[in-house]
Amino acid sequence: MVEVRIGAVVAEFNYDITHMMLELAREHAKFLDSEITKVIPVPGVFDMPLAIKKLLMDDEIDAVITLGAVIEGATDHDQIVVQHASRKIADLALEYDKPVALGISGPGMTRLEAHQRVEYAKRAVEAAVKMHRRLNEF
Repeated sequence: MVEVRIGAVVAEFNYDITHMMLELAREHAKFLDSEITKVIPVPGVFDMPLAIKKLLMDDEIDAVITLGAVIEGATDHDQIVVQHASRKIADLALEYDKPVALGISGPGMTRLEAHQRVEYAKRAVEAAVKMHRRLNEF
């Protein structure tokens, strides 16, 4: 039986990394007797909040995970993207009373570091499942 039904919002930017993150997240969800039941791909991390909101409005979704990799560029763009997206992501969790786990690596990392941080996907699933369980205790 599936304990927690998870929605995933996955950035297409740096897809070679985010695709691996999604596969790892699916495996870890099964390990935790949960399942990623819906996936919404979005162009990039900055585009995630609207898709997250759609999943949070769905009664068949218990929690949402975000999967993305924001790699350092020649400007501070990577920092701006992560700061604004993470703030809005936290706001949505509070607005809809459902966990939204941050599985976004960066900013300020190289492509190699992004590949080494694919495991952040497991952490996001773990956080979503734990938060769902703990909130249901009340």
